[in-house]
Amino acid sequence: MTRHKKTSDSEMLQGTLDMLILKTLLMGPAHGHTIAHVIEQTSEDFLQVEQGSLYPALHRLEDRGWLSSFWGASENNRKAKFYKLTATGKRQLVHETNRWRQIVRAIGLVIGEEEA
Repeated sequence: MTRHKKTSDSEMLQGTLDMLILKTLLMGPAHGHTIAHVIEQTSEDFLQVEQGSLYPALHRLEDRGWLSSFWGASENNRKAKFYKLTATGKRQLVHETNRWRQIVRAIGLVIGEEEA
């Protein structure tokens, strides 16, 4: 099987990383390393999340009230900041997911996908 080139978050469409973070936190609270790992693993290692983009995004989402944070212990018993989806964040995830589907459909129409 041929592996495709990995896509870093700098190559993702604007707003996509925010949606992926919100979706990951729908499963429960997590710290930054886990969020990045889940996104990479779920995308079959196609998407790479760089810390230089992840942490500013987490702070931005927290500032918007879509996430809250608390300090806890990581899997290896280190102090880590955990992020949790808020009720507002859950509503925003629905909005972002619907918008993503509209974008995918619109791009599909432009490139001639039959299922668009």
